[in-house]
This record gives sequence, structure tokens and C-alpha cells, in this order.
Amino acid sequence: MNNSLQDKSVHFWGLHSLIFIVALVLDQITKIFARKLNGQPAIILVENVLEFRYLENRGAAFGILQGQSVFFLLIAIIVLVFMVLYFKKVPKTGKYYPLSITFAFMSAGAVGNTIDRVYFGYVTDFIYFKLIDFPTFNVADIWITCATFILLFLILFKYKEDDFDFLKSNKVENNSIGKDK
Repeated sequence: MNNSLQDKSVHFWGLHSLIFIVALVLDQITKIFARKLNGQPAIILVENVLEFRYLENRGAAFGILQGQSVFFLLIAIIVLVFMVLYFKKVPKTGKYYPLSITFAFMSAGAVGNTIDRVYFGYVTDFIYFKLIDFPTFNVADIWITCATFILLFLILFKYKEDDFDFLKSNKVENNSIGKDK
């Protein structure tokens, strides 16, 4: 690989690693503060609309599959393996940056909630939309949910089927750095 291609590959990995780390750190910092709410009354941010309240979620989204930590750990590992394989194969072009950034946020959310499950046996949730009585959630859930909607939008409206041909190849696509379609 020549130096120009190598520089772009390092930039690609660096940018996405930075996004992943910042998103993960933000999630973990907010959960540290949220755990201090344990046993405390909710902090009302907007009366009858939004509040912070401590909740130990031993299930998945909306509290389903309670107590299935091993299952969630396996799912997180599968997701992360997929993300690493994707990052190795994806062409390092501007065309694929939105997709890759989406995966960086999704990975950060998965890792953030997995850290909770491994260290505490539950996921720390604390954001509650009282106005619509929406289930309590956390920052990692925001990353995962927003990234999933953006991913669907990108797949439906931005990328075409042949834009994903790089996933069919067994070799890593480092040669397409800097070549936008």
C-alpha cells in the first residue's frame, strides 16, 4: 500500500475510532452519574415531560427478556465481530463514511450496554419521557436507536444494492481508498 492510501486508511480508522471512543465515554460518564440517583427521587428536567430516574434494566429494550445476560453478551459479541469485519472490508471512501460512522455509534452503544451487563449484571437506564410514558433508557440506547434509523435510511435511500458488493469479496478492499463512485 502506498503512503497516500495508508494515510487515508489511518485517517478512516482514526476518525471512526475517535467517534466510537467519544460515544462510549459519554455513555459511561452519564451512567456513572445516573447510578448516583439510586435511591434518590427523580430529577425533573421539564415538569411532566422529561426526568432523570435510576432504573436497573436486566432485560433488553423496554425490559423484555429479563435476566438473559448471557444471551445479550453473545449478541453483543456477534455485533462487534460483524462491525470489525465490516470496517476491514469497507472501501475507505467518502461515499461510505456515513455508513461507517453509523456503525461506530451502533458499536459504541452495544459496548456501552455490554459493559454494564458484565460489571453490574444489568444496564443502567435513567432518561424518562414522562409526557408519553416512554420506557426509561440511556445514552447507549440513543446511539443504537438513532444509528439503526440512519442505517435504514442510508440503505433505503442513499446506497444501491451494488454499493455493498465489497461485502461479497473475501479480500480486504484497501485499494479503493480515495476512489468515490
